[in-house]
Amino acid sequence: MNIDTHGHYVPASFLEALATQRRLFPSVKILNEKPGMKMIFGDHKPTRPVGALLFDLEKRKEWLGKARVDNQLVGSWLDIFGYELPGDEGADWCRFMNECTLNDIKGSPELTPLACVPLQSGKHAAQVLDEAMKKGFHGAMIGTQPKGELGKLDDPDLNPFWEYCSDNKVAIFIHPMFVCGDDRVNDFDMMNAIGRVSDTSIAITRMMFAGHLTRYSGMKLLVSHGGAALPFALGRLKRNNAIHKGEFADAEKEFEQLYFDSVLFDPRALRYLCDVAGADKICLGSDYPFPIGDPDPVKLIEDTPMTVAERRAILGETAAQLFNVDCSCGATL
Repeated sequence: MNIDTHGHYVPASFLEALATQRRLFPSVKILNEKPGMKMIFGDHKPTRPVGALLFDLEKRKEWLGKARVDNQLVGSWLDIFGYELPGDEGADWCRFMNECTLNDIKGSPELTPLACVPLQSGKHAAQVLDEAMKKGFHGAMIGTQPKGELGKLDDPDLNPFWEYCSDNKVAIFIHPMFVCGDDRVNDFDMMNAIGRVSDTSIAITRMMFAGHLTRYSGMKLLVSHGGAALPFALGRLKRNNAIHKGEFADAEKEFEQLYFDSVLFDPRALRYLCDVAGADKICLGSDYPFPIGDPDPVKLIEDTPMTVAERRAILGETAAQLFNVDCSCGATL
């Protein structure tokens, strides 16, 4: 069974409720503009418009068939996670989004939901995730910058969230935010091309040196975009440990706790990731429905030199174990 671990989805009922003001949030302003709805959180800039493919289930299912994907894990869209909201309102926002997600995909067994949690508050995030897991979610998708732009995942305020994930062996998919605090990427669509890589690399490196991955070892953290620069910079991180001996956590031991998606586009890069991390730590990913994503994710696995066992692990076996996906329908290898 081919399982895509990297998909984004915004429930249509959620957008409809916001557009018709059936559900109001004090700190969120809705802009019903073409080509799609935009949102303003507090005094921040408007989000990008919500693209139609984010909520069109029929086109998604059509794509899944063409891409040979049997099951797709769907988290929300990072622009609308609402990390800029106050804790209580952010929790309410995420609960409503999660509720709409479950309702809208009820008749779509090929989709497996990942919860949205209010990462601006570790206490609220743990509570909302606990509620979501009890209602049928299979993990959560989180962003690299909690508490708004340039937030830090090793912030002590988030410890209750990490503790819950570790104690309950929850799988977490971590994804970069759209902004990365560097104006140099504002041209040539470099925010997508390289800014996301920078954002993820910095966020996870902080977690590694802070010792979060071994301290909360029950949690399974899957890093998007093949782990960004981390697999290729591991030697440099280890050298940093060597010249600051004993000052912070061992990068290599922390790295061993990570999982990665396959959104790398180049067989040579995927083969390197297999050699560094192990194929059993890699899961199929597409980044659907965005243009920067992989339109044919299975083909990358087929084009990369690897054993049958490695291919099976990447295409679905590891993801099924991490996110508790039912594979009773068999494999398509």
